[in-house]
Parts: sequence; structure tokens; C-alpha cells
Amino acid sequence: MTAAPVAARPVAERDLAPMLASLDVHRRAGEYVYVASARHDPELAALAHASVREDEGASYVLSRADADARGLGYDFVAAWLSLSVHSALDAVGLTAAVSTALSQRGIACNVLAGLHHDHLLVPAERAADAAAALAALRRPADAH
Repeated sequence: MTAAPVAARPVAERDLAPMLASLDVHRRAGEYVYVASARHDPELAALAHASVREDEGASYVLSRADADARGLGYDFVAAWLSLSVHSALDAVGLTAAVSTALSQRGIACNVLAGLHHDHLLVPAERAADAAAALAALRRPADAH
């Protein structure tokens, strides 16, 4: 199977100061939950916004509405925040800066890295606090 062509990406940033200076956060609508399956589940995979295969089985990030509609159990309800900074996959420091800012405010964070953006799953009730903590990281590049 051949992947569909993707538009060329601009050169990705590797320097932390410009990444933080351009950091912007967007909240995806809805609430999200993690559900697990002992093995790959095509139905859950089709619904998943993200998934990870581990030795113990598959973890899927579903909309809370989809999980509830199927009677699936979960114990963490998250808001999905996407960072619109163009960082290289081998850039150093962005995840550490983000997790430090959130941990200083007592906000849990699960990070998912995509090719185009990093995504943060934070407790739904702390989404506004998380966005404020991340906005505080955005300073002019020469202020870092």
C-alpha cells in the first residue's frame, strides 16, 4: 500500500527559543479517554484519534462520546491540546519545557508526538489552566 503524498513541510525548527516564541495552543473540541484492548481491535482502531501498541496490548484514544456509546470503561477524561509550533522530531527541549510548565501547576500531561504537531492530553477540568501555563512560555526569542 502506498501512502498518499503529503505537501512538503517547511524546515522544522530545532532551536528551543524560537520554538517557544512561536508556541501557540489549540484545543480540539470534545473530551478524550484512553481505552485498552488485549490485542489490536479494528473497530476501536477505526474510531481512535491516536493509538499505541504495547507488549500488554493496544491503547486507543477515543472521544469520550464514542467510548460511552460502546460502554467502554476509562479512568481519565482529557482535553486535547495541540501545539502549533513547527518543531523537528529530533529537537531538544520542547517537551521538557512544556511538561515543566504544566508540572509546576500540578497539571498531569500525556504527550503524543505527531509528524506535524505535538499533542497534549490534560485533565479536562484543567484545560484552561494548562493553556494559560503554556501561553506563559511564549516569549520573544531573545528573552529566553
